[in-house]
Amino acid sequence: MPRYRDLTHTARPSDAPRVVDPKNPIRTTDPGALQMLEMIKDKQIETVYDRVVAQQPQCAFGYKGICCRICLAGPCRVKKEDGPGSRGICGATAYTIVSRNVVRMIAGGAASHSEHARHILHTAHALVEGHASDYDIKSSAKLHEIAGKLGVETLNREDKEILKDVVGIGYADFGRYQDRPLAFLDCLITAGRRNKFKHTNIMPRSIDGTVTEIIAQTAMGVDADPVNIIFGGLKASLSDLGGSYMGSTMSDVLFGIPEPIVSEANLGVINPKMVNIAVHGHNPVLSEMVVAAARAMKEDAKKAGAEGVNIVGICCTGNELLMREGVYLATSSASQEMAILTGALDAMVVDIQCIYPSVQTLAECFHTKVITTEFIMKIPGAQHIAFDTDTAMDDAKKLIRIAIEAYGKRDPKKIAIPSEKHQLVAGFSREVLTDLFAKINPERPISVLTDAIQSGQLKGVAFIIGCNNLKRFQDESHITILKELVKNDVLVITGGCSAGAYAKFGFMSPLAVDAYAGEGLKSFFKTLEEANPQLSTRLPLVFHVGSCVDYTRGIEVLVAMANELGVDTPKVPFVVSAPEAMHEKAVAIGSYCVTMGIPVHVGSMPPVEGSDLVYGITTQIAHDVFGGNFILEVDPVIGATKLLNALEYRSWKLGIHKQTAEKNDTALAQGW
Repeated sequence: MPRYRDLTHTARPSDAPRVVDPKNPIRTTDPGALQMLEMIKDKQIETVYDRVVAQQPQCAFGYKGICCRICLAGPCRVKKEDGPGSRGICGATAYTIVSRNVVRMIAGGAASHSEHARHILHTAHALVEGHASDYDIKSSAKLHEIAGKLGVETLNREDKEILKDVVGIGYADFGRYQDRPLAFLDCLITAGRRNKFKHTNIMPRSIDGTVTEIIAQTAMGVDADPVNIIFGGLKASLSDLGGSYMGSTMSDVLFGIPEPIVSEANLGVINPKMVNIAVHGHNPVLSEMVVAAARAMKEDAKKAGAEGVNIVGICCTGNELLMREGVYLATSSASQEMAILTGALDAMVVDIQCIYPSVQTLAECFHTKVITTEFIMKIPGAQHIAFDTDTAMDDAKKLIRIAIEAYGKRDPKKIAIPSEKHQLVAGFSREVLTDLFAKINPERPISVLTDAIQSGQLKGVAFIIGCNNLKRFQDESHITILKELVKNDVLVITGGCSAGAYAKFGFMSPLAVDAYAGEGLKSFFKTLEEANPQLSTRLPLVFHVGSCVDYTRGIEVLVAMANELGVDTPKVPFVVSAPEAMHEKAVAIGSYCVTMGIPVHVGSMPPVEGSDLVYGITTQIAHDVFGGNFILEVDPVIGATKLLNALEYRSWKLGIHKQTAEKNDTALAQGW
């Protein structure tokens, strides 16, 4: 890792507690969730917050990553002292066990995002084949852009012909056997990253093959070399990046490129006078149809005594619909149960990922219908309706009818809806950001951002992302880090449950700019607003780019900045923070960000402390090889300080080399 001016910035985390106030069951700072918990405090209802407390203290061996369960001879728990206890039954040491455990999490994350992308691709294929008649190509421009990047001919061709070729390349990316790079990854990255990945032998050629390979590599009795294992994990993380880019891009093609849109967030968006349906999970293929069906069935709801159908979002399905349809965002991952506890949620329609099985347990105490829709995702007791793209609208209407029927079974005595809600502005796709900048400099739009950084108006860009992790109180770390960065003139973009936190607290509004932004950031926003009089509202404090599969939008911004500055991505004043990382996807995302040369802060400790070697590779040696490294710090204030240090270091070094190049009239140096 670099040597920062701040000498307290080392590779080791502070001594802040890893689990804050472990016996406190009120583990949230979300005002809507706090209201809900107060409303139910005498009802003896179990929530996720209670279960976190019940799990304390958690297993120290598992926490450090030194518990191995890969074969049936175990589980093996290794200790640091010498002797037989320092190795597993097979002789595996701590560094082998820790590295295997971590990269298997990367494989799980890559599989999750790529399965999301596969479903989008299947829908596009069905559309091309004439089966998915309820879907269409909403963005011809996006289709032509990605076709051009992939080398697909577009001249004098119909959009469906072009889409067929793009889909074919996508399918090849899942199962390619030829020795050539993953196409959706190769067309996204810089030439410098392409060479680096080739040189380190981590450029994947297929998604499925890479995930399978890392599972095989980490099976009992195979690879014991922690460095080789970690490089295999980084290869799997890059397959996640390619799969995510495919999923995000193809979603834009089918459902449209998000544009700025005004909406509301937090539990107060649940309307007692309407049929309320929460769509939860990650996949817009289903939820887009549910929104369309709800709009078409308003009269059906009125016949049942409601004023209409109110679709609200939870987690990343909520982010997808918020970005494109303006659908209200009810809540995020850790507080998903709260929506049911309002007593006014008539149905929760779920697809994949981050869905607590406990939602069905709670629903049984109310009238709420939990409906699963994917063949790989079922919950005992929940109703299952297999969603088929060939009959998409009919299936969606079936879901709406179930909710309307449930509406008539509400118990008025159980209805308690928090009043908390905030207005927000979302919909900042990469195209929207480019258009905003282009009003100032149409020839080189991204230079508006990079010039602001080089002049000192902005300190850099931070991409704050990720989940909720109740080792700390929900959303506390997201909010604390945001406040620290924006007051120091860092431009923040966000997605996933981090975006959900900012939406729920009112930080995704223009008013938050006045309250929290530093003077440089305020002036930057003012310049953009003056150049964009077509905007219907002022710009928000933080730019919402979408769901967790859409984090590739942040990577697109990074790549554009690198190309504008004439450097590779490790030299760009751009950082990533996952203040409350939780899911396997977060491990994969953080790893591909490190390989892209980004300093990545993680606010919940991953299971790597059981091996000093593996810890050192992730926090220090990774920087020597890829230019990025993990910053592991659970205290959000200290984490924010370290992110600012990383931005300062990069801006300073970029400035020095720019001055040197100008003074000597030479090309910008690349070997630093």
